[in-house]
Amino acid sequence: MIITIQMEKGRNDDTKRAAAAAFTQAAIDTLGAKSQWVNILFEDYTKENWAIDGRLQLDRHGPGPITLGNKE
Repeated sequence: MIITIQMEKGRNDDTKRAAAAAFTQAAIDTLGAKSQWVNILFEDYTKENWAIDGRLQLDRHGPGPITLGNKE
């Protein structure tokens, strides 16, 4: 099983570790998966490579760091 998490670049490794553990446990609890079957892939996107409502995140929020979650 592969779970892909797509998010804005900037979360630190501890945040990703916690997310991987939580998503793995959710797959075990809800889907009956074994932990060794669960693969978590993080895909980090920069603001210039991500658009919402037809506008780049760079244009919507400026070049600064992310505002949600942990920062590196």
